[in-house]
Amino acid sequence: MKRVGFGLLLPLLALGLVFPARGQQQGSVLRVGVVDGSQPCSYREGGAWTGLAVELWGRVAHRAALPYVLKPMPSIKVMLEATRSGELDVAVECINISPNRLQQYRFSLPFQENGQAVLVANNHFSLASAFVEALLSPSLWRLVVLLLLVLVLMSATVWRFENHAAQVRETGQAPLHRLIKIFTILLTGEGDSEIVNTSRGRGVLMVGYLVRNVSSAVLVGFLTVELVEEARGRASRTFGSVRDIAQLRVAYKPGTVSEELLRELGVSAAVPVTSIGSSLALLNQHRIDAVLADELQLRYLMAQKSSGSLTPVLSISGVRPELQGFGLSPRLPEATVQSINLAIIQLKRSGVVQQLRQRALGEEPGAKVASFF
Repeated sequence: MKRVGFGLLLPLLALGLVFPARGQQQGSVLRVGVVDGSQPCSYREGGAWTGLAVELWGRVAHRAALPYVLKPMPSIKVMLEATRSGELDVAVECINISPNRLQQYRFSLPFQENGQAVLVANNHFSLASAFVEALLSPSLWRLVVLLLLVLVLMSATVWRFENHAAQVRETGQAPLHRLIKIFTILLTGEGDSEIVNTSRGRGVLMVGYLVRNVSSAVLVGFLTVELVEEARGRASRTFGSVRDIAQLRVAYKPGTVSEELLRELGVSAAVPVTSIGSSLALLNQHRIDAVLADELQLRYLMAQKSSGSLTPVLSISGVRPELQGFGLSPRLPEATVQSINLAIIQLKRSGVVQQLRQRALGEEPGAKVASFF
């Protein structure tokens, strides 16, 4: 049979049609499972199957001369169960080879490594609004009130030491007006000679100078070091660890290791989504607080256009990094498994896997990427 070029076969791959290949009989067509909504690894676009894992499998099958047909599956978990029962021969996705899965299912050689990550939405105006909240915080105002009380006490002391009561009687000036003037000069440090003439009064002014400068430093430091950092943390929802998401509404894709992790963390407000891509809209609508998924998937979302007034950002990354590969049926002949693994090794060495990953993330060819191993 005349061999067809891979470029001409790609449309047939996307449609899930059987690939004729050299050295294979029609009766040995592989049944290959795929899952929709797992951008950028596996998803349907315009009715065609595409994604990093789907394209990589197409190249593996072409190199190993393996005909196959694509079969849509509802989730990775269901797909892996189908490979174990013999309903499927291969499960194509960026499947985490977790210790629990490795005990239950058969896998190909891994083609990349990936970890879990948490994506949140950062509102363009959230830092400014959080900073305003910081300015109105009780802690800051307690410091301000304390400073004002100290200045009022010092104003009363200057009033007594300098006998301003007698001066008010002589000039006919309102006592409150005179007291406010003393307070203002102590606060600003300008016009000292107008309110003191004695040594005791100048001593109070020196103490006021120290109080004013120390208080200014404390207030500025309090804002910049504590309140601004706290505001930035609230604005971008930064977390110390993945356990901090336990009380949030977290979106996840069912049948994934993300679901298992949420169950371990005891997240009661977990929100299942059919597609990782739909989580951006949910964030924009404030129906969820965060998204838990593979870091590659979340970086893909970040590479997309921001949704509304929100900018997606990774709050936590590198959680439980694991190797990823294809799921294989235990009934698959060893010779076929070896041909699949050999093709993966060759494609990794030739840089194809890295190119597919860069293209999925919209990176320039040749850009520096994290090592898979």
